[in-house]
Amino acid sequence: MRYTGVTARGIVCPIFKAGDDLANEIYNTLITASAEEGFSIDDNDIICITESVVARCYNNYASCEQIAADIRRKFGGKDLGIVFPILSRNRFSILLKAIAMACDKLYVQLSYPSDEVGNKLISEDAVLEKNVNPYSDSFASEAEFRATFGHDTKHRFTGVDYIQLYKSFGDHIETVISNDPTYILNFTKNVLNCDIHTRKRTKRLLANAGAQTVYGLEDILTAPVDGSGFNAEYGLLGSNMATEDKVKLFPSKADSMEVITSLKQLFQEKLGKSVEVMIYGDGCFKDPVGGIWELADPVVSPAFTSGLSGTPNEIKIKYFADNELSNLTGAELGDAIQAKIRNKDSDLVGEMASQGTTPRQYTDLIGSLSDLVSGSGDRGTPVVLIKGYFTNYASE
Repeated sequence: MRYTGVTARGIVCPIFKAGDDLANEIYNTLITASAEEGFSIDDNDIICITESVVARCYNNYASCEQIAADIRRKFGGKDLGIVFPILSRNRFSILLKAIAMACDKLYVQLSYPSDEVGNKLISEDAVLEKNVNPYSDSFASEAEFRATFGHDTKHRFTGVDYIQLYKSFGDHIETVISNDPTYILNFTKNVLNCDIHTRKRTKRLLANAGAQTVYGLEDILTAPVDGSGFNAEYGLLGSNMATEDKVKLFPSKADSMEVITSLKQLFQEKLGKSVEVMIYGDGCFKDPVGGIWELADPVVSPAFTSGLSGTPNEIKIKYFADNELSNLTGAELGDAIQAKIRNKDSDLVGEMASQGTTPRQYTDLIGSLSDLVSGSGDRGTPVVLIKGYFTNYASE
């Protein structure tokens, strides 16, 4: 009988640097860890690797000057507006520094009361108290916004006033606040939309409303600029601060696939084990206190092996225990539940048996688990080994 189900173990790794053979380093680290700490690596185990070490090992970086050169070439270097940047020092401030270098006049349009991922500029209560309609009311200047809401616009957790921070990148920057992406067209017809998950809709609305030139962050650095890194699929989306003048880009599909393919092959050839491998970035969960949705990357996983495709197909144990099998107890109830699991339909979508289970992709669930285990600070565990993920109550 099994006494444990899913387990996730953070693996302490060396500090990876540009040029390292990442797949081989991770293989050796996992083999050493398993020998020293007495755990096995088995078929169907999942090895999860944080995207940052992939980008670092493949030297996927870009400087502010390189980013600015691409933006200047696309927009012409005169007036420019950006819409819906997230409020983040790590994720956006360095990008804004580069954007400001690429034009003579810059209009920054912020959304309110919060950005796309939940960072609050003001509270929802403040919007109600001032009788403001966030769907229709816009503010043409910082002064107009503050005349309504006051000057207390510091982020609850970071203590940063993002209006002030974003203005600090140049005297040529003006701030407007609106949830209508087309509002920026009152100031300029050249627009870089900076939202992440709503970017396609925003770009379409801007183009239909008469924007002259429209690009998104996903369109910047899709190819090398003056020797920079790049991401052909996501451009600047998923990038974050490396230094005060450089960002680390989201790892490319090609680099990510090379890592997961090589690592899976190493375990098959050297250990005879068929493992699954994925690269993960932000988990897709929401902080219930701050209201921040963690997913600032364009996707949770840019690359994964084929066994991680799809969604779980699970029955809800408590549903049967409380209903059809409510007259049973103990071992008899356990046996009946196991029989239900073994005989479940291959596709439970829409059936009462699966009500309350999580209809999410494996990679989103596993990426969220890995992100929580590895953390984003000083744990030193950029690799997570997950065991038993595909087992259930009926597994031997």
